[in-house]
Amino acid sequence: MISKIIAEDLITKVKKAIDGVDKIVIVAHVGPDGDAMGSTLALWHYLMTIEKEPVVIVPTAFPTFFNWMPGAEQVLIYEDSKEKADELFGEAELIFTLDFNTPSRMAKMADAVLASPADKILVDHHLHPADFAKVAVSYPQISSTSELIFRLICRMGDFSKINLACAECIYTGMMTDTGGFTYNSNSQEIYIIIAELIKLGVDKDDLYRKVFNTYSADRLRLMGFCLYEKMKIYPEYRAALITVSADELKQFNFVNGDAEGFVNIPLSVHGVDFSVFMREDTDKIKISLRSQGTFPANKVATDLFNGGGHLNAAGGESYLSLAETQQKFEDALPNYRDFLE
Repeated sequence: MISKIIAEDLITKVKKAIDGVDKIVIVAHVGPDGDAMGSTLALWHYLMTIEKEPVVIVPTAFPTFFNWMPGAEQVLIYEDSKEKADELFGEAELIFTLDFNTPSRMAKMADAVLASPADKILVDHHLHPADFAKVAVSYPQISSTSELIFRLICRMGDFSKINLACAECIYTGMMTDTGGFTYNSNSQEIYIIIAELIKLGVDKDDLYRKVFNTYSADRLRLMGFCLYEKMKIYPEYRAALITVSADELKQFNFVNGDAEGFVNIPLSVHGVDFSVFMREDTDKIKISLRSQGTFPANKVATDLFNGGGHLNAAGGESYLSLAETQQKFEDALPNYRDFLE
């Protein structure tokens, strides 16, 4: 049995909000990852089983290795279908915002969501949620938003409404947001939930293969390039950095999702507890930060890169050049020496 972490009054408010409407829109953050896709699609499947009219809208395209997820073909990409999406936001009676804590994480979609007359319900596990939702189901101690969706459905008395498709989406979100259960995953309740999902028919080995073993040859070559040519180790700070420019990405026919997980690899080096991956995008530098032990990746993300996240997994961005962003990181490393174990 899992503990009742979500407050009873929140369960009541969410259930009442769902019961009173039919047209529900579910949104996630820009650059949807496994937890964003897992939580939104899991909620979509659940709402379908209780005969609502849900639709999932994400700001930008998700990686192709999530195309297999049940319902993925129904997801609307805002940057490709803005007119249709804006119409749906205008007609929505309720909007669920999943896996982000502030409207800015929706990028260009934020204005349309905030302008919608629909009530908003936030379900998220990131620190410091902004005050934009009527109901905020925010629990940073939970490993993933997908886990929160499982808990929410169960607490509303609808465990029986979790079909296999919904279960697969929940598991995928939980698996990807913990790096295959290698960080932020030491709670025994995570594995109680996994056991329940397996009882529902989830083949966890098959889902792992679908997510992690379906990459292109170009991705593997890019990985090799990053590790051999671009990885820099800072032994005195137990840190590592990988930077890659837009031109370098182009050499390897980069597509969205190809760099997924690269930031974790340097943590396998003996003596490295903190890893940062910087990728040059169209108008900014996208930054992923990972750590192990007690080193606060989220503090570095907040302090330096307008970001945030969890102790061992965080993200941010920079509007300096790639070289300037790297220099900023290197200059700041001595400030975090006291956090080293």
